[in-house]
Amino acid sequence: MSDTQKKEGINRRDFIIGASGAGIAAATLGSAFAQTNDSSSHFDVIIVGGGSAGAVLASRLSEDSSRRVLLLEAGKSYAPDSYPDVVRLQSIIGGDPEHDWGYTSEPGWAGASFPVPRGKVLGGSSAVNAGVAMRATASDFNRWTKAGLPNWSPTDVLPFYKKSERTVHGSDEFRGRSGPWPIHQLQNDEVSDMQRAFITSAQMAGFPKVDDFNGDRPLGVGPYPMNNRMGQRLNTGMTYLSKAVRARTNLTIRSEVLVDQVDIQKGRAEAVILENGERITGDEIVLSAGAYGTPAILLRSGVGPAESLRAMDIPVMADLPVGQRLQEHPFFFTTWAAVPERLGLPVPPVGAILWAQSSTAAPGEGDFHVSAVHYGDPASSPTGAIFMLALALTRPKSTGTVTLRDRKARTSPRIALNILGEAEDRQKMVEGVEMIRRITSQGPLSDIIVRELAPGASLTSSEDIIAALPKALDIYHHPTSTAPMGGDNSPHGVTDYQGRVKGVRNLRVADASSFPDVPSVATNPTVIMLAERISTWMRS
Repeated sequence: MSDTQKKEGINRRDFIIGASGAGIAAATLGSAFAQTNDSSSHFDVIIVGGGSAGAVLASRLSEDSSRRVLLLEAGKSYAPDSYPDVVRLQSIIGGDPEHDWGYTSEPGWAGASFPVPRGKVLGGSSAVNAGVAMRATASDFNRWTKAGLPNWSPTDVLPFYKKSERTVHGSDEFRGRSGPWPIHQLQNDEVSDMQRAFITSAQMAGFPKVDDFNGDRPLGVGPYPMNNRMGQRLNTGMTYLSKAVRARTNLTIRSEVLVDQVDIQKGRAEAVILENGERITGDEIVLSAGAYGTPAILLRSGVGPAESLRAMDIPVMADLPVGQRLQEHPFFFTTWAAVPERLGLPVPPVGAILWAQSSTAAPGEGDFHVSAVHYGDPASSPTGAIFMLALALTRPKSTGTVTLRDRKARTSPRIALNILGEAEDRQKMVEGVEMIRRITSQGPLSDIIVRELAPGASLTSSEDIIAALPKALDIYHHPTSTAPMGGDNSPHGVTDYQGRVKGVRNLRVADASSFPDVPSVATNPTVIMLAERISTWMRS
């Protein structure tokens, strides 16, 4: 990673925006709950993973006092008001080794390999992300519906987005007022001088101003909607698992014990087996361990491509394409040397975004993000002042895989992201860089800029820009689609439209791995919505 990718004022392990929650396993939350070590214990529902999806499921399903719910989380647990700074402060993005799985991807195009941090704590990746709260577009859900998934249309999902949300912004038609997840729409006076200049210059370049990215016209430029308040990141462990929720006698939360596999007998999921051999039975088991954790558990349980399972001497319980459709948003940091006295204070670190369309975008589809962020090492700028306009491809063509290295629960899965593996994605990156250059060439942003540092103003041909991409290439940290929902005839489907694993009774998946493909935006709000949706089906 180059010096230009280091972020000023941020303890950065990696840049994450709205990443989906990931927790793989189990142990006790504290005195509010009785520890469950009795192998004879039985629950109505066992949820594996206490991240963005798992916390929602545990909260909603335990609203029925007659239903015994067990939430298992691999990371640490904290009281809602006692999270440490590293998983609480907005200015610290990516967490630290104590709250991360420590995954690294396999080398891909141009030899690029990336750290792939995932939150290992109650709250999952919602406890380490940037707190961006933008919903997927109608275009995304229309695509899912066209692929054969019923009940996932824009009209179907809107009530569940609203159910999750508590905000004073936007219209009642689109926004929620009484949900557990607080959202604040940043205003122009809450972003930095550079971010305001970016918004104005983007408008001058022809992009509309957006007042509400979660309304019916989300494409354009404006300040972010955030899941942050007063400088704090409000993760699902704080919000969905409030003190009142945690006090429910029918909800047990365990942390810091690893789940190995699901015990499947005669086509039915009967229990989860922890790494220490403990077996916990349940009437229904839900995997919400994230886009890397969930497929790893499924594969160790014998649910996956039969040939690969047999090669590892894992008995095949269901021959399904687990881990075969991994998608992630590529991210490239265009970097700019700035006039120090015009740059202004570098806060907030994340403040404004352009959601735009490439020349090949489908109708209504926003396949470019440009985030105006105060990242970068000032010492790497000849002026001592720096900022970044980070470009993401939010509808990439490239797909990767998640596979097992061995059968051990503590061995990290093999993550092959295949970032920019398709030539079409690389060419679209070139188009995005050219779009950014048009914006920076005019208006107040041009008055702030002294020099383009990356990719470099002298690089103008497609070939030269593509050759420069590896120098400032990263990922958006939005992995999805490793155990995707699919229609009856889908060759890629691992579950049906309600998250029920095909060919295995009483086993569901509900997290970012469920998405049939990666949506055109940060994934965290849509993961939360999906968990709201599936919890409703489970309660009916």
